[in-house]
Amino acid sequence: MRKENSTNALNEKSIMNECNMAITLGVIGGRWKPAILCRLAAGIMRYGELRKSIEGISERMLAAQLRELEQDGIVRRVVYAEVPPRVEYMLTELGHTMMPMLKVMSDWGGIHRNLHEPKATAKQLED
Repeated sequence: MRKENSTNALNEKSIMNECNMAITLGVIGGRWKPAILCRLAAGIMRYGELRKSIEGISERMLAAQLRELEQDGIVRRVVYAEVPPRVEYMLTELGHTMMPMLKVMSDWGGIHRNLHEPKATAKQLED
């Protein structure tokens, strides 16, 4: 937890006040949020399904990232009164408005990846 008057906190507030892109990146930034949003863009998923579909994410991190996305109004969590309890996650209306932007970012990432992948040598092409 960061102190409210620390230099980092004050710098963050300044940047957020001056740059809308910083707000966007603050909401979707992080290692796991893009993967979560990608999967929820396809439709409603249960917690266990999300966890299995994202290789390498811990339960603690998935829960924390989902909580942050829920607090930002991007993801909706629905708990059903069943035994055992069933919990589903879905994009909110606001979350769905992000999809065109995330698609463009994904397309750009694909182009960038292709520009930086090592070129195959003639010997590798023969194999």
